[in-house]
Amino acid sequence: MSKRNKILIGVGGGVLLVGLIVLSAGAKRERGAEVRFEKVGRRDLVAAVTASGKVQPKKKVDVSPDITGRITQLAVHEGDLVQKGQFLLQIDPTVYEANLQRAEATLASSQAGLVQATANRDQARRSLDRTKELRTQNPNLISQEALEQAQTAYDVAQALVNSSQHEVDQARAGVRESRDQLAKTRIVAPMAGRVTRLAVEEGEVAVPGTFSKDVGLLLTVSDLSVIQVKVQVDETDVVRLHMGDSVEVSIDAFPDTTFVGRVTKVANSAVLTAASNVTGTNDRAVDYEVEVTLVNPPTDVRPDLSATARIITDTRKQSLSIPIIALTVRENTPVPNENRHVDTAGTGKKKETEGVFVVTNGKATFRPVKVGIAGDEYFEVLDGVKEGETIVAGPYQAIRDLKEGSAVRAAKQPTDTAKARKTT
Repeated sequence: MSKRNKILIGVGGGVLLVGLIVLSAGAKRERGAEVRFEKVGRRDLVAAVTASGKVQPKKKVDVSPDITGRITQLAVHEGDLVQKGQFLLQIDPTVYEANLQRAEATLASSQAGLVQATANRDQARRSLDRTKELRTQNPNLISQEALEQAQTAYDVAQALVNSSQHEVDQARAGVRESRDQLAKTRIVAPMAGRVTRLAVEEGEVAVPGTFSKDVGLLLTVSDLSVIQVKVQVDETDVVRLHMGDSVEVSIDAFPDTTFVGRVTKVANSAVLTAASNVTGTNDRAVDYEVEVTLVNPPTDVRPDLSATARIITDTRKQSLSIPIIALTVRENTPVPNENRHVDTAGTGKKKETEGVFVVTNGKATFRPVKVGIAGDEYFEVLDGVKEGETIVAGPYQAIRDLKEGSAVRAAKQPTDTAKARKTT
């Protein structure tokens, strides 16, 4: 065979191959894009907000020392149950006992001084009275100067009594202060509960936390009769929450159990981060703290366990619904309901409309819809489609690429054998 014939045969084969590819693509286009169909139906919908946080008792008290001293006795262990007023630990009282004795001695000395000053004043008053009486009977016996000296002596004696009285009051206050300091060496439980944290050991020095309570923390007593889960909810979701909303709580330490709770507090101010406290600005996402009180908490629950709360914000019974994945956005589409389009005039963008692709005779037609609450997988439909209509429900990329009037066909469902092979 000549070289020319070989070239002609090669070119012809290439043209034939290209033609087959074009014909195959055209046939595929005529058959339409493979999509998943689903009929618009009615379902029970539950709208929920999910947030994570920590388990915390409703009431807990961090016990810190008010004085400095070495811990000489620990009467409890972490995890112990205690009653209000029960002895917890002892700080070395030696220095404070000495201070009390010194204060009591000062008080006794001051009281003795007051007695002496009072006696001197009484003597000065009697002398003054006699001087006045003699002066009245015979002015020649007592001079005016002697009378003035007697009056001055009495005034000085009275002033000394007043001064001594103040010294006694001051010494008595010192005794009360010393006695109070001594009493603070004995730490007792501020309430009934469980010791959930013991931060010190016997022999350590207790130091008041001047700038941070964590520095001087001795122990924590928690009332575990009421357990809460404190979670942080994003600012876009917190407006949907209400007091009393039902909550499903999952605690990581109890993987096979779901607990029921209620929203008992929604913060009015955002959670501040360390960076925002320093700079005064917050460029990160804003979260709000929400408290959920468990109805029947587990008996062996502990503070700071990780938990996830699913807060039910709304429910619908047998509501007309569409898959969330089916909802898409298209531009320049007539909008029957002005509330359902996004008008970004002035920003250089076109109008956008939410809707779904309704399938009629193998053709996909975009139709605007108005949706309500969102469940886990479905949107509530308020307007736009009717029950029983067929819509395009996936896959996501196919819905994005669909055009008005595009031909569509149902995607083949995998056989049981293929499913089993994929699973294995």
